[in-house]
Amino acid sequence: MIIVHHLNNSRSQRVLWLLEELGCAYQLVKYQRDPRTLLAPAELRRVHPLGKSPVITDGVHTIAESGAILEYVLDAYGGGQLRPAAGSDARLRYTYWLHYAEGSAMPPLLLKLVFQRLPSGPLPALIRPFARAIARGAQERFIDPQLTTHIAWWESELSRYPWFAGDEFTAADIQMSFPIEAAAARAGVEMPRKVREFLERIHARPAYQRALAAGGGFQVPG
Repeated sequence: MIIVHHLNNSRSQRVLWLLEELGCAYQLVKYQRDPRTLLAPAELRRVHPLGKSPVITDGVHTIAESGAILEYVLDAYGGGQLRPAAGSDARLRYTYWLHYAEGSAMPPLLLKLVFQRLPSGPLPALIRPFARAIARGAQERFIDPQLTTHIAWWESELSRYPWFAGDEFTAADIQMSFPIEAAAARAGVEMPRKVREFLERIHARPAYQRALAAGGGFQVPG
């Protein structure tokens, strides 16, 4: 049976959601972030050397990284569900969004989090005004324009199709949920209509709601 090593308010929520969509049996082991640093506890290093979540174990296999976990679960337990047929245009879109979510969408969102938190960090009083100015400048001149571009791209694609791979819901939508949730929480702008509708649709899915109940709720760290 798959064991999900689940860190609260983390990407492992997507793994629970996928398993609930597939109706897979799994065992849940919960870990809590440090309330001050928001870092994962040291116990996770016993599962994987990086000590991060998501990570699953399945028999002799230990798999980390969201995209790799989703691919493994679909290969082993998916039975052809939640990804388009190989060789189709939809499969090409699916593969793109599966990798884009962490490869392109999340880096500016992580930078946004870092520079939002920088001025409130443990800094000497004389340094704090400079830190605020640097953080504000980085966000206004570099990070926010990138986020605006990404959000416009999501809106454009969701205006063409209801889901990221096309007309059918797939694991690419599960993978994309985290950057979109993060953008809604951190970007400081209202999400455009099609992106908001995407969030409403995924939040309404019974499997999403079951995953929330199993994982103990979800809020993007920030």
